[in-house]
Parts: sequence; C-alpha cells; structure tokens
Amino acid sequence: QVQLVESGGGLVQTGGSLRLSCAASGRTFSGYTMGWFRQAPGKEREFVATINWWSGYTTYAVSVKGRFTVSRDNTKNMVYLQMNSLKSEDTAVYYCAAAPRSTWSPYDYDYWGQGTQVTVSS
Repeated sequence: QVQLVESGGGLVQTGGSLRLSCAASGRTFSGYTMGWFRQAPGKEREFVATINWWSGYTTYAVSVKGRFTVSRDNTKNMVYLQMNSLKSEDTAVYYCAAAPRSTWSPYDYDYWGQGTQVTVSS
C-alpha cells in the first residue's frame, strides 16, 4: 500500500518555525517529484514547493520563497518542509504529494498524504 504520511504540524506564533515531515512508503519514489501543497478554508489547494527525488532540484511558490525550504533524505524515504518566518497567511492544511514528473499542478499528483494542520497565530 502506497502511503504518504505527514507530521509536524501544529500551532506556532507569527515569525516562528515548524518542520513538516513526509514519510513515503509502499513503492519506489525514485524518478518522482515530491510536492507540498496547502489548502485554507474557502480557498483552492495551492502549490507550495517541489523537490525532484533524484536530483534534489527545488521549486517554490512566490509566497513562500526565501522562508520555506524543501529537502529530502533518500535513505530514509523522507521529505521535509522547513518553514521559517511564518505568517498568518500560512495557516492551512499542508499536504505531501508525489507526481511522476515535475509539476506544480495538484491535479498531476498521483499520491497524497492525509494532511497536517498548521496554524499561525499572533
């Protein structure tokens, strides 16, 4: 069974930091692009960041660039999203996902985690 399991969400103050983790299992993800997406109430699910499993190449949404860092540990089948300088606008459910090619569209992703809530308060 293919599983992506996010963890690390929670409540943090504005300006604080959180690190989200995504544990990938059930298949080989080599050749895949791992993505982070988020969805706030009343909004569409939006792209946050991607990382190519093989090359480590990363992309970021303009809204998070310079504040968030995506990384992966191939030996542990883990993907991370380090979130710094958090803002209230970052409040959302964050999802880990996997796609067979580089893409920022959520519709192109084959596998999804259950999501983890990130709430940024003042």
